Amino acid sequence: MSRAERQLLDEIALREASLSDAAREKSAGELSEPEFVAIEARENEAIARARESLGELASTPATASVRARVRRTRYLVTGLACLAVALGVVLWAALAPRQAGNSITGSIALSKAQKIQQYLTEAEADVANGNVVTALDAYQDVLQLDPKNVPALTQVGWLDFSAGSSDQDLTIMQVGVRDLREAITLAPREAAPRLYYAIVADATPGNQALAKAQFEVFLSLKPSKGQLAVAKPFLKKLGLATP
Repeated sequence: MSRAERQLLDEIALREASLSDAAREKSAGELSEPEFVAIEARENEAIARARESLGELASTPATASVRARVRRTRYLVTGLACLAVALGVVLWAALAPRQAGNSITGSIALSKAQKIQQYLTEAEADVANGNVVTALDAYQDVLQLDPKNVPALTQVGWLDFSAGSSDQDLTIMQVGVRDLREAITLAPREAAPRLYYAIVADATPGNQALAKAQFEVFLSLKPSKGQLAVAKPFLKKLGLATP
């Protein structure tokens, strides 16, 4: 076995141990559900990448067992999307109030508002059930009716970024970031899009300073207890105090 393979196996073992520790801490009540989901997503993604690297190094029959583990990685990578959805469910439940249309005059405007509410409700249910594609369709329907709908922009941005991260598709990730920025531009005093954007910045290499700045703005917006629960592990990582 080469040195590179040993290093990758050591990394996998350490991250699997980290997952076990997190599971124990969650069972003991030392980790909240949002904290555990965030740790699980991070560690599983790192494990998947390490196993993919092992697959690239597996060039002899002696590494057949490694190849078997790499094949399992395909299923793990698929599971990462589910983990991203799980975090999205937690975030949605804690952050995203339903938003109807802004106009209250005229039957046409009321019909539009009802449709927006219906699509948002359907999208929420789809996210909860792990149906990312149909949830995105529903959010896109909202944006066709109201391109400036902040909850829809925020959710589309988060789901696109999560999908792009799982597929390592930079273009989709950038689309997600763009929508989150638009949501912040439209609603600079709302905590929800700011929190999503801060989490995305923290997940992007080289953007920890941006993440910290966004979390500081988020804290200044008097977030709810649910929002603070989601933010807590990230605030701790970045050395920011939780109110």
